[in-house]
Amino acid sequence: MRASGPSRRAVLAGTAAAAAITAVPSFPGAAAAATPTPPSYRWRQVAIGGTGFVTGVLFHPSVRGLAYARTDIGGAYRWDDRSARWTPLNDDLGWDDWNLLGVEAMAVDPAHPDRVYLALGTYAQSWAGNGAVLRSENRGATWARTDLSVKLGGNEDGRGTGERLLVDPRDSDTLWLGTRHDGLLKSTDRGATWAAATGFPGAPTSSGQGVTLLAAAGRTLYAGWGDSDGTTANLYRTSDGTTWEAVPAQPSGTSAKVPIRAAYDCHTRELYVTYANAPGPNGQSDGSVHKLATTSGTWTDVTPVKPGGTTGDGSADTFGYGGVAVDARRPGTVVVSTNNRWAAVDTLYRTTNGGRTWTSLKDSAVLDVSETPFLTFGADEPKFGWWIQALAVDPYDSKHVVYGTGATLYGTRDLKHWAPQIRGLEETAVRLLISPPTGQAHLLSGLGDVGVMYHERLTASPSRGMASNPVFGSATGLAQAADRPSYVVRTGFGDHGNGAFSHDGGKSWAPFAAQPALAKDAPGPIATNSDGSVLLWTFVHWDGTKYPAQRSTDNGATWAEVAGYPKGATPLADPADPTRFYAYDTDTGTLFASTDGGRTFSGRASGLPSGDSQFQLAAAPGHSGDLWLSTKTNGLYRSTDGGATFAELTSCWASHTLAFGKAAPGSAHPAIYMVGATETITGVYRSDDGAKTWVRVNDDRHQWGWIGATIAADPRVYGRVYIATNGRGIQYGEPA
Repeated sequence: MRASGPSRRAVLAGTAAAAAITAVPSFPGAAAAATPTPPSYRWRQVAIGGTGFVTGVLFHPSVRGLAYARTDIGGAYRWDDRSARWTPLNDDLGWDDWNLLGVEAMAVDPAHPDRVYLALGTYAQSWAGNGAVLRSENRGATWARTDLSVKLGGNEDGRGTGERLLVDPRDSDTLWLGTRHDGLLKSTDRGATWAAATGFPGAPTSSGQGVTLLAAAGRTLYAGWGDSDGTTANLYRTSDGTTWEAVPAQPSGTSAKVPIRAAYDCHTRELYVTYANAPGPNGQSDGSVHKLATTSGTWTDVTPVKPGGTTGDGSADTFGYGGVAVDARRPGTVVVSTNNRWAAVDTLYRTTNGGRTWTSLKDSAVLDVSETPFLTFGADEPKFGWWIQALAVDPYDSKHVVYGTGATLYGTRDLKHWAPQIRGLEETAVRLLISPPTGQAHLLSGLGDVGVMYHERLTASPSRGMASNPVFGSATGLAQAADRPSYVVRTGFGDHGNGAFSHDGGKSWAPFAAQPALAKDAPGPIATNSDGSVLLWTFVHWDGTKYPAQRSTDNGATWAEVAGYPKGATPLADPADPTRFYAYDTDTGTLFASTDGGRTFSGRASGLPSGDSQFQLAAAPGHSGDLWLSTKTNGLYRSTDGGATFAELTSCWASHTLAFGKAAPGSAHPAIYMVGATETITGVYRSDDGAKTWVRVNDDRHQWGWIGATIAADPRVYGRVYIATNGRGIQYGEPA
């Protein structure tokens, strides 16, 4: 997104150091060439397998083997039973539409199998854009879009409730959309236009959950309301689409405060509703399951296990209820899930007699995570699940049950043996990437929630899973010694250490013998010099507080504070000179450098763009002091003298992140890859002539929302580039 306000040139002209910055086409003395013909690229996903929160699963009631899944930050997917794979449906959403990759809700039309609808919007905060509704007549192959005047929250509390979107069973042209802060919306033209639904009792609110679910029971519609205090109504219904009423005698109290999900058994004419005392996925400590006999209006409490007991070790067994699904082939057969049950671990309960008795499917479950080994999270065995709010039973196969967790989607065909049913669905938020010059792996990754991975193959989930010893949640730093690529270091959030090193290129790891006290709560990026003899570790708290950097010359056994280092800046090692390090102070727009192995730093060029912590500094491989500075919509700068001076490159007007790969045949320059913009489109670009000219290598079908965190290019394979996405995992492209 291009910044508003004064142009970057006007701002630079007003700085004291502006004379040190020279605007050039790309290199001093080089003239810009004509734009080359865009190459044809093939794009694929680096296989990891899920890793993010699957918030909803929906089997089509009229088509065998057709299902859809939604995620909180990674778009929606369509399941193909024949290939046993998920197909992503929203990769065409571009840079400016990053907020639409969070899916609030989805809906299918039972009477028209090719129709599918998505309600998109990741955040409902003031700084986020409004939501949108996508509608498709070909199962998501192409979409028509309607921008809404309200915000949706696919990655906010309550994102596992729903579905909030529904096709009216009486009229396929009518759709309903429950919002968090703007009440209930209605469309009478298949989602093309929307207006507030008249007569709905839930008042729009600036905070809270609003409408948590919409469900059809025959021709009657039900809507859950998440802003009840536990004594007022939280479930409404309409039989004519105009007049709404509170459902009589509905459950109340803490255990039934928030209706989470609902499912209708058309054979017994009973509506099952799961409840919790908070919307989840976190924060639930109480909950229940109730069913409503829709013909008589009688409610029955069918909760499998009441929260509030204790586990075998005396821990409090607190949780809510989440998913609910009925078996379309067997009357009275229902599956529900617990949620936020950390002490005893979440489970699925199944009944075949309308809720009179229940069986825990976890108790007999055999989990096989060999296809995605990271799911052990460094333990001996994987957990059955957590954050289970997405749950579905195949309407054509009673023993085919799937449920989502915070990291995958499990499925079974016999109610006993479970395995990830996740192929094609990648939802990682990627923070760090390295493509080593030698070794078995072409890629190392640092990820949100699932640490660091060693990708010995790009087409299969890493056989070692997450890097262990120690295990990280989210990675914050990943660096490799340029002249000694077998040596790699990593940092991140972990319970048993926050830094580790590897002597075999990232296959195996050992923790630093010691770490600074700041490392536990504020682990930041790390760098190692070209021969691996020096480490620089910086520290940034989650609230933004920055601290001085620490230096080690004994592989992390001891650490000392670095004099003159700009607090919180990301360290960068010179790729050819082990005595040199660099750091860019985004607060002041100053490049700092060290020529004594990181002992001390001093300021060099100043007056550069400032004010954004996401500005990035990169070094061209094999050359000392060849620095490239990406400053987002302030442009791209280059220094060939170790940061003493910088020149602005005019071949692009925006540069968010940049990497170097194997040179094109016959070229003297390494290939340069950039997420940025040369004209109007922010995309992925490649230059084979030292940034004189750029060609866009992604296309409108492969955009993946916001991709400004980092990229990597393969030093061994010309043309291959790895893209870090914020919710669609790692994408990689090669010339077709």
